[in-house]
Amino acid sequence: MRTVGVEEELLLVDEGTGEPLTRAAAVLASADAAPRETSVESELHGQQIEFATRPCADLGELANEIRRLRADTDRHARGAGARIAAVATSPLPVSPQVNEGERYRWIMEKFGSTADEQLTCGCHVHVSVDSDEEGVAVLDRIRPWLPQLLALSANSPFWQGQETGYGSYRARVWNRWPSAGPYGVFGSAEEYHAQVAAMVATGVLHDEGMVYFDARLSHHWPTVEIRVADVCLDPRTPVLLAALSRALVDTAAREAADGVPPAPVPTSVLRLASWQAARSGLDSDLLHPLHHTPAPPRETLDALLDHVGEALEANGDLARARTELDRLLGEGNGARVQRERYAKGEGLGEVVRECVRRTAGD
Repeated sequence: MRTVGVEEELLLVDEGTGEPLTRAAAVLASADAAPRETSVESELHGQQIEFATRPCADLGELANEIRRLRADTDRHARGAGARIAAVATSPLPVSPQVNEGERYRWIMEKFGSTADEQLTCGCHVHVSVDSDEEGVAVLDRIRPWLPQLLALSANSPFWQGQETGYGSYRARVWNRWPSAGPYGVFGSAEEYHAQVAAMVATGVLHDEGMVYFDARLSHHWPTVEIRVADVCLDPRTPVLLAALSRALVDTAAREAADGVPPAPVPTSVLRLASWQAARSGLDSDLLHPLHHTPAPPRETLDALLDHVGEALEANGDLARARTELDRLLGEGNGARVQRERYAKGEGLGEVVRECVRRTAGD
């Protein structure tokens, strides 16, 4: 069974006001001094922090890892006078503060306001692959299904104190990077690496780490890294993303081994599907992953389950995936939770405080 790991980027906020706080350096110092290992890292801005789970084959173990790491990171944040919130953008107005470092300074000088505004939090799922060749065969075949993962995770309806009309406004902000978003079919590992090298050679990107495809080969681990999702409010949702991502990788690898070619979906159509997923979340029509016409979320997610059902069952994840999908469609994702709290007349500060509570799984 393939292993799977999750990276979550989290916002550091004031527990009373909900405003983002520049406390990343203090949180990192606290985590570094802790006797128990917590894989916490800084990001571009000082108001956010990231952790990564260990690779897990069992999703129950992964769920425990996510809850433990959220709790540990929140404990370190408390020591720095902050709390963590699993929201993909700050509902309240914020002036992002860039962390120190040569790479971050280069990015700021190169990209100006595009980099300055990137106080966004995503969820990245790593799924193990046997080789770069298998990984690229997977990348070529999972392309049409990635917008569904974005819709499931949508958790950023507010931006700078305003309702955006999007379930995932993070996705719209993130796609302002010139290397971000849907990608074309590569065909081979050799072609994938050639394209990445050509992108870096332009001088527009600092390094390979700035190749921000919706899914890519990890440049650190033998994994496919699926990067399309918002960070998820409920700690159960990244476990669902991990189950579906692993099943997508299993299914794609099997198709490649059986000689099934990638679906010839133009990248331009995938960009529209991604935009629709960011706009709708789970609250209105998405583009169906097979025929790319509007369809209700339930229909598109049923198509995803049909596509990966055999792999989910083989991994022992099918019942969990069905239960979590039903829960999300009924209760709503993070975007719906935030909007419902705001519609009750609560201020955005109270919305953030509710997100802090739910981040911990309360």
